[in-house]
Amino acid sequence: MIYKRFSAAISVVFLLAIATTAQQRAEVTVSLNEPFFDALLDSMYQNFEAPQFPISNSGGSASCSETIKILREGSGVRTAVRFREGKIYVPLAFSGNYAPPFVGCVDFAGWAETNIDLEFDRENQRLIGRAKVLNIHLNGSGGVGSGLIAKMLQSSIDKKLNPIEILRLDKLSFMVPVRDAGNLRLRATNLRPEIANGLLNVRVDFEFLKN
Repeated sequence: MIYKRFSAAISVVFLLAIATTAQQRAEVTVSLNEPFFDALLDSMYQNFEAPQFPISNSGGSASCSETIKILREGSGVRTAVRFREGKIYVPLAFSGNYAPPFVGCVDFAGWAETNIDLEFDRENQRLIGRAKVLNIHLNGSGGVGSGLIAKMLQSSIDKKLNPIEILRLDKLSFMVPVRDAGNLRLRATNLRPEIANGLLNVRVDFEFLKN
């Protein structure tokens, strides 16, 4: 659905570009703001179960699953995507449990300060992100156990999420029909992410090819 919306918006831009320039290359900027990601997260949590990841190699048990669940909201924090000072900040609300040796099952909850670093994966022609846990805030623990939870959460993110695929160049390429002449292929060749306050701009280079 996201790619279809991108394609529709880009089609309008290029139809205008074709009529006004003879160049066979152009750049289009796709802008994603914070309300877009808020709506995306709302839709995900309304239509699917909250993401849940194992945090131990034991696989847990019936009495203690040893998992961590990313919540839409908890501990006074909403899971969100925020663009500030050239960085992507992602507060993550969570709950979970684990079973330390000789202790038994321990429940925990809190939120994580997380950053996402963007990079263009040239080999696979895609924009990816890598999430990194910076700090953990546990409810009512005074910080006790936060280091262990941070390591377990980062390990789960690395195994299950990183790298996070955001956009693929082949999904941004499309055809524009030219009346009585055939189709013009608009092929995405490169992209560059730029982060502004409240906004992610992805600059995409296109070339025009006769199909």
